[in-house]
Amino acid sequence: MKTDIIIAGVGGQGIVSIAATIGMAALHENLNLKQSEIHGMSQRGGDVSSNMRISSNEIASDLIPYGQADLILSIEPMESLRYLPYLSKTGWLVTNSAPFININNYPELDDVVAKIKSLPHNVIINADAIAADIGSRRSSNIVMLGAASHFIDMNFDSLKEGLRQIFGRKGDAVVDANIKALEAGRKYVADNYKL
Repeated sequence: MKTDIIIAGVGGQGIVSIAATIGMAALHENLNLKQSEIHGMSQRGGDVSSNMRISSNEIASDLIPYGQADLILSIEPMESLRYLPYLSKTGWLVTNSAPFININNYPELDDVVAKIKSLPHNVIINADAIAADIGSRRSSNIVMLGAASHFIDMNFDSLKEGLRQIFGRKGDAVVDANIKALEAGRKYVADNYKL
C-alpha cells in the first residue's frame, strides 16, 4: 500500500486540518507516514500545501518527486494547477470549483476549469455549496476530503476516526458536523462520477 498526496489551497482553507485527519487515519491503520508543509504567507491568503506520503513500507523522504503524486487534493481550483507537474499519469486531481480570488490577475475561472477537465482523471465539486447544504459552511475542506477519499488507499472509517481525534476536544456537535461533511463529499463523488 502506498499513497502520495499533495494537499493544496490558500491560508485559512483548512489544509492543516485535512493533513492532520489523514495522518491520524494512517496512524489508526498502523501505516508509515511522512509529511511536509509549506505555508507561503498563509495568514494573508497565500498558498499552503502539504506533501503526505503514506505506506505500509518504510518511507525514505517526505517530499513527493515530480510525476509521482497519486492524488492532488485542492481546496482552490487555481492552486490545483500549481502542482500538476507532480501528478502521476494515473493520478487523480480532486478540486473545489469555488475560487478564492486573492490576487488581481486571477485567471478566468472557465480557463482554469477547462485545464482541469482536460486531465484524464479529475473530479471538480462545489464543496462550498455542499457544505452550505448540510448546514456546515466551515466544513468545505472536509467535504473535499470526503470527495478525495475514493483515491486514498485507506478505510473510510479510519478517516472518520481521524476526525474524531482531531476535533474531539471541540465536542460531539463539531465531530458530527465534520463526519457529515466527509460523508457528503464521498457520496457526491460516488453519485456523480464513474470511478
